Amino acid sequence: MYRVILEKLKDKKIAILGFGREGKSTYNFIRKYFPDMKLTILDKYSIELDDKNVNVIIGDKYLDNLNDYDLIIKSPGIPLKDIDISLFKDNITSQLELLLEVFSDNVIGVTGTKGKSTTSSLIYEVLRNQRDNVYLIGNIGVPVFDEVELYNKDSILVVEMSSHQLEFIKTSPHIGIILNLYQDHLDHDGNIQRYHNNKLNIFKYQSSSDYCIYSSDNDYLNKYIDDTYKGIKYTVRFDFEAISSNSIRIKDKDIYIDGEIVYQDKERLLLGDANLKNIMFVLGVCKILNLDFSMAYNTISKFRGLKYRMEYIGKYHNINFYNDTIATIPEATISAIQSIDNVDTLIIGGLDRGISYEDFIDYLNKSTIRNIICMPETGYYIGKMLINKNVFFVNTLDEAVDISIKNTKDDMACLLSPAAASYNQYKNFEEKGLVFENLVKNFKN
Repeated sequence: MYRVILEKLKDKKIAILGFGREGKSTYNFIRKYFPDMKLTILDKYSIELDDKNVNVIIGDKYLDNLNDYDLIIKSPGIPLKDIDISLFKDNITSQLELLLEVFSDNVIGVTGTKGKSTTSSLIYEVLRNQRDNVYLIGNIGVPVFDEVELYNKDSILVVEMSSHQLEFIKTSPHIGIILNLYQDHLDHDGNIQRYHNNKLNIFKYQSSSDYCIYSSDNDYLNKYIDDTYKGIKYTVRFDFEAISSNSIRIKDKDIYIDGEIVYQDKERLLLGDANLKNIMFVLGVCKILNLDFSMAYNTISKFRGLKYRMEYIGKYHNINFYNDTIATIPEATISAIQSIDNVDTLIIGGLDRGISYEDFIDYLNKSTIRNIICMPETGYYIGKMLINKNVFFVNTLDEAVDISIKNTKDDMACLLSPAAASYNQYKNFEEKGLVFENLVKNFKN
């Protein structure tokens, strides 16, 4: 079926916009089947590539003249909010769009501000224990073209979808999931409405035979979802209200679909209510695909979660250390605090992307956390607003770990959960998480 994608690329004047992981994946896919095709690669930063059939345009003006191409295969991380795209908007595509144009009936798309990777991975694990020919791709770290030759009409593709990937799509997946919506990525999207609209594209182009699963108790989602979205709606609420057709609800930590119990919360390794709600979405997929709920339970109970997501590093110096660098918004940090017992020290702070922290500050002031270690940039602002706390301002994680070990009470927890993006000091949250883990494990007085 991938050959249908090749036909869409054939004889086109193509620009690959962005040459990171996905851009390189696009280049490799095209080159494999069109070794002599003339291509243009556009990126702000330098590119090392030995290919006489490639025109490379780099520097501050790399976004000029985008109207010159039949197809612009855009990488997710390239923002276009500051330029007029009206003349070439219809020419913008992506790996995700090209995949959906051919395989949309096979795709389970998962998006949301937080929880995408965990939920996508858990859906994948549940599926692969009951079905063959299942793939986990997308924003999880596997570009969709990397394995595209393996997909066929019987494949099930679990695709984690970021707002950046969804921004320009014109085709929606057969099963679309929006876990939640909060403030995030305002640096890329410019404003919260645009960010949310990008997310909602996962439902926008569905037909009446498709499915959309969403949190009806999330304020933003409850406001946006209406009859303009044609998919069959499954509503997820973290309460036992509004039981109706296609309702996924919770009561005493047990999960019900249409009023019938499908999951008893007896044993799981995933921490907290946020992950219990993620499980509700997984079970919604089980219902739609007629999977075995008891087998799903066994898979869920053994699932340990992903690195840097409320990850327990271990007990060092009589302190329980947790690594949650994936928490890039206040709501995620609050969820981690509520999920982990006895947080005595919290390490926060990262890139300032214009997110409001007023409610977060109020939450911290009312919390029982004694020590709050504040890192640049957002941590400095938050720390100045805290009262009746031991507040420490630091520049590096080395300092933060040193202070946490000297000030956290024995048998209590130290949690790194930034409530902000990490790339003011680190390449990404994974790098920050790895640095923190190594500092904790190798600390010497």
